[in-house]
Parts: sequence; C-alpha cells; structure tokens
Amino acid sequence: MMQPLVMRLRRFAVRLWEHKRLDWPLMSALMLLAGVGLITLYSAGDESMRLVVNQALRFLLGGALLLLISRISPRDLRTWTPWLYSFSVLLLVIVAIVGEGRGAYRWLDLGVVRFQPSELLKLTTPMMVAWYLHPRHLPPSWKHILGAAVLIGVPAGLIAEQPDLGTALLVGAAGTFVLFLSGMGWRRILFLLGLVLLAAPAAWPFLHDYQRQRVLTMLNPESDPLGAGWHIIQSKIAVGSGGFFGKGWQHGTQSHLEFLPEHTTDFVFAVFGEEFGLFGVLLLLGLYLFIVGRSLWIAAQARETYARLLAGSIGLSFFVYVVVNGGMITGLLPVVGVPLPLISYGGTSAVSLLAGFGVLMSIHAHRKMLK
Repeated sequence: MMQPLVMRLRRFAVRLWEHKRLDWPLMSALMLLAGVGLITLYSAGDESMRLVVNQALRFLLGGALLLLISRISPRDLRTWTPWLYSFSVLLLVIVAIVGEGRGAYRWLDLGVVRFQPSELLKLTTPMMVAWYLHPRHLPPSWKHILGAAVLIGVPAGLIAEQPDLGTALLVGAAGTFVLFLSGMGWRRILFLLGLVLLAAPAAWPFLHDYQRQRVLTMLNPESDPLGAGWHIIQSKIAVGSGGFFGKGWQHGTQSHLEFLPEHTTDFVFAVFGEEFGLFGVLLLLGLYLFIVGRSLWIAAQARETYARLLAGSIGLSFFVYVVVNGGMITGLLPVVGVPLPLISYGGTSAVSLLAGFGVLMSIHAHRKMLK
C-alpha cells in the first residue's frame, strides 16, 4: 500500500522539479527562507503551533498563487495591468470609507478573510508604471516622468492618509525603481533626489504626532526609555546580547520574558539576532542577497521592456524591505511597521510577496518566447 503511494509522490516531485516555468534556484531560496521564518516564529511565539500553522497555510496559499501566476504570460499580465491597478486603488478608496484598524484605517474585513489592500499596491504600482513606460521611448522625457509620478503618487497618497507612512514610502519606492531602471540619466536622478531632500523639511508639519515622535525617538531613544524609546532600546539589547553565535534557538530572553514588543511581527529580526547571533544574521542576509541577485538576473534576461522593468523593481523592492526592517530594529531608521519578508508573522504581506515572485517566475519562463 505504501509503495505505490511513495512512487506517486516521487513521480510528482520529479515532474515538479522539471517544471520549466519555475526558476529553481530562486524557488529553493524562497522555500528555505519560509522554513527559517516558521522556525523563528515558533520560538518568537512561545512555541505556539497556532501561529506556525496559520503562517504555513498562508505560505501554501501564496505558493499556489505563485504557481498560478507563473503560468500567465507577461504579455497577458501587461494587458491586465490597468485593471489590476484601478481595482487596487478602488480598494484603497473603500478602505478610506469603511476600513478598520488599530488607530488607522488599513484593513478590509470581508467576514471570511481580513486583508490589507495597501499590500497589493506594492505590486500593482510598479506594474502600472512599467505598463505606462513600455510603449514609450526610453529614457523617459520629463513629461513621461511626471505621468509616472502621478501613477505613483495617487496610491502612495491614499495609503499615507490611512495613515500608513511606512507602506506609502515602500509603494513609492517600488514605482520609483521602475523609473530608475528605465534609463534615466544621473543628472535627472540627482535633481529629483535633491527635490525630495528639499521637500522633506516642508513635510514635517503635515506628519501626525506619533510619526514625528517616531523620528525624534530614533534620534534619541534614551529620552523616554520607558515610553516611546522602549521598542528600540529593547530591540538593540536583544540584537547585541546575541553575540557572534547567539544564545541558541528558543533561548532568547528579550522575547520570552516579554521585554521585546511585537516580537512575532515587526521585531522578529531582533529575536532571530538574539538566538542565532551575528553568524546567523549574516547567513540570513546572504540568503536575502541571493534572492535579490537572482531576481535582478531574471530582469536582465527579460526580452521585453515591461518585463525587464517590473522584474528589476520587484527585486530591488524586496531588498528595501529587508533594509528598512533591519534599520528599524537596530535604531538606524524610525519604527514604521515594515515586516521582515517571509519571516514576520502576517498573511497579506506574505501572500503578496509570493505573488510578486510568481510574476518573476512568469518572466523567467517566457523569456525565450518574447521577440
């Protein structure tokens, strides 16, 4: 009875491995990262199997979506892009009217599922900018740069109003990467960066009180060690106490003794650093860099402007998520609620990330079919 079952599973594994629509180096790295995430979450969540099972089910859902999207041609994705972008922006408008959240309007509760529509814009915004630039002469003119800026600014502005400044900046970065990869000259890039730096002080009065407090806390967390600075101080203690090899899995004290807040979500990287030390952190960062590098390699192999710009943006955006979360838990950046990709507990973020990698798989699979 067992032998036929084993043979069928073996044949299925062989067919899956030979699936030419998947880039197996990238797929293997994502599966390894998801496994590390589940192991870390089990420890950070005080051995809660409920958290692990919930996250594993989300990974399975995201993996199924990845396989489904990998079978769709980039040309079909390009055709659907305006509709997907418009639908995502419409969801943001609905959130502004009927959304819910802890002190912010970020979530839609459909009864069966509760999700954060702003996560979709991390993918549909660069898709839309790539769609807009695809038929145009590159590098883009100032007129086309302005058009792309509007496509980026609309969803970013709606997300910032929720308020969710961290996600708004990530959505803006994802769209901006498409512009950067479109061949803009360094003079234009430096000019635009200069405008952003000049506009930053002017944006200070428009920030919410808690957002200004986060920036001030980053600059001097010791000014309120038992209040606003508690998160950063405890996170730095956790990371520093890990030493080179760490305290060992499930032996971290900051999270298990409840000193470290949000230790399964925003600050799970601090838990990982305490338990696995600098050596483990370097290995994890190496895995992240491999995923980013492989994504950029797929972008370089793409034969179509839309696919090349979109693949490059997905890879660079993934890199930014890691940098922002790492900077947040070490006190180098303000606490903005950005999860560590495929490690932090969260459904919408994990599923949307894997959907993005499904787009990369599609671009990889169809690279030889495009003229």
